[in-house]
Amino acid sequence: MRHLPYSLLIGGALSSIFLAAALISFLWVPHDVTDLVIANRLQPAGGEFLLGTDQFGRDLLSMLMVGARTSIAVALVAVGIGIGLGVPLGLAAAANRGSLLDEVIMRGNDLIFAFPSLVIAILITAVFGPSAVNAILAIGIFNIPVFARVARGGALSLWTLDYILAARTAGKGKVRISAEHILPNIANLLIVQATIQFSLGILAEAALSYVGLGAQPPTPSWGRMLAEAQTMIYTHPMLAILPGVTIVLMVLGLNLMGDGLRDVLDPRLRRART
Repeated sequence: MRHLPYSLLIGGALSSIFLAAALISFLWVPHDVTDLVIANRLQPAGGEFLLGTDQFGRDLLSMLMVGARTSIAVALVAVGIGIGLGVPLGLAAAANRGSLLDEVIMRGNDLIFAFPSLVIAILITAVFGPSAVNAILAIGIFNIPVFARVARGGALSLWTLDYILAARTAGKGKVRISAEHILPNIANLLIVQATIQFSLGILAEAALSYVGLGAQPPTPSWGRMLAEAQTMIYTHPMLAILPGVTIVLMVLGLNLMGDGLRDVLDPRLRRART
């Protein structure tokens, strides 16, 4: 009997905790995160406020729960944009290897890679203003070439195989072969890459919110919680430690889960363990 990798189990458990907190926050939080009760500012942990309050009197546990919802939603939609646009482009480039279409797609990917997501976010917010939607666009645009390269690299190794040649001989076109034969066989690569990009999306969202380009008040965000706490880090360090540790644990869990999924889905690694 084959056991699941410990990295997958630990990563899945950590990620599930934050996902559960985000889902629960839709239905219930200990306190309303939009209430600014100055009389309750900087309360210590315990009692009515399990993790204490910030300088505006907001409950930190509630802020972290709703912040998880914000970070996960931004990263999830951004990864969806990367998969939805990048994978078809990568498959098209692989199906037309060496053609003008392949060259245009790959050089376009290189152009996007030349601008980090933070720079893209600055460009977008300069035109449309800072918001969570614009953060999603910035991170999503950066994810497109990532998935395009993964899809193209995985597909190129399959186009020379016998069963693909048989499908072409049977009269199937490139689009149908890509959809029916190529995509299912590179799904494992895409799943692992999606997990990695999801964790990077959490970090990117936190970074954008930290510099004021992500979710705007009153919507809580882990990155903005860090930014608001930096002036009080010596007097009330927990204001910065809590969101910082939360980001670390969430990203660690996703990375461990990605490593575990790679071990499970990669047949070569599976054979090495058995």
